[in-house]
Amino acid sequence: MSQLLLGCIADDFTGATDLASTLVSGGMRTLLVIGIPQGPLPADIDAVVIALKSRTIASEAAVSQSLQALQWLRGAQCRQFFFKYCSTFDSTPQGNIGPVADALAQALGVSFVVACPAFPENQRTLFQGHLFVGDVLLSESGMRNHPLTPMTDANLVRVLQQQTGRAVGLVAHGVVRQGADAISARLQSLQAQGFGYAIVDAIEDEHLHAIGTALAHHPLITGGSGVARGLPGNFRRAGLLGEAQAASVLPVLEGFGAVVSGSCSLATNGQVEHWRKERPSFAIDPLQLANGQDLVRAALEWAQGLLAAGPVLIYASAAADSVNRAQQALGVEAAGQLVEEALSAIAVGLYNLGVRKLVVAGGETSGAVVKALGIKALRIGTTIDPGVPWTLGLRDDPLALALKSGNFGSVDFFEKALACAP
Repeated sequence: MSQLLLGCIADDFTGATDLASTLVSGGMRTLLVIGIPQGPLPADIDAVVIALKSRTIASEAAVSQSLQALQWLRGAQCRQFFFKYCSTFDSTPQGNIGPVADALAQALGVSFVVACPAFPENQRTLFQGHLFVGDVLLSESGMRNHPLTPMTDANLVRVLQQQTGRAVGLVAHGVVRQGADAISARLQSLQAQGFGYAIVDAIEDEHLHAIGTALAHHPLITGGSGVARGLPGNFRRAGLLGEAQAASVLPVLEGFGAVVSGSCSLATNGQVEHWRKERPSFAIDPLQLANGQDLVRAALEWAQGLLAAGPVLIYASAAADSVNRAQQALGVEAAGQLVEEALSAIAVGLYNLGVRKLVVAGGETSGAVVKALGIKALRIGTTIDPGVPWTLGLRDDPLALALKSGNFGSVDFFEKALACAP
């Protein structure tokens, strides 16, 4: 394997595919690896994204896993490192964004790090350090009711400051709109003043490219996938990356299509309802699972008679009040684990029934599904909607997977994805 240009650590699986898709669109041949890589990787790649499942685990475990990933990437002699988290800055006052970023920076001997989760194409914008989802503050969006990481404060300077002992500063919109040179100057000024982090505003895609350009010589970058848009150009200007190429071509697969959805975000709930209006669907209720009902078998028997006629949806997505009832009855972790185990078993069952084109909605669900399917690496293909590509699960009998973050995608995403499946 040749020296890698960019080594990335993502705190969940859908975020990893989001980042990998961004890099592929910039002409970087990118491999997504599930967990710490084991054994040799293909030689024809420019970037590796290591997908962890560390967003909502204890911060000590998240730090440990992230440092293991960094150790592997350093062994591969990556030129630059990227810590990817959600564009809605999903975390709690205790972490895990701050503790992981602190640990990575310390390991690399870095005293100053940028944090920019903005992704304007997906309606995630930063203005004066405040994160907006569409036209509302993060704290007024559906994320305020997230079952694991409720976001009740849109001021990311304040949010990150709760998670780190390093001072957090701001590169505001007035500087960002002046371009890469102004951003670089502001970053140098903040570092000289003793700040350890800088939240960077971005409300347009061109801002992301300017920020990326300004970060060409930063050893460690943290943020959403949007800020990575400017990174391939840095490597290209340095003569390390060829002209943009068709890095997204995947082989055509024969087989059935299906959707498995575990996310309870507003976006995914809307996608589920859109599908249910005209297409077959089967609901998974965590309370019924807890009562011993074999919904996995029931769902697969239901699907078996329908797959030949077209794709099906099996979902545990639900509105906030239903989620709250299940969590109150079972506990937050127990309810989530029941659903993940059921949906991952269903995904394996669908594969055994001949499904080779599978859409999975939800970061936690995606992680459980790829683990259950025994997939260790994914080749990244064409983008379906911003941040969501088709991927090819590398195994003896390949499987096409679209792993969607709960908040991403248009209302007809499921239909759109299956219509352009490889």
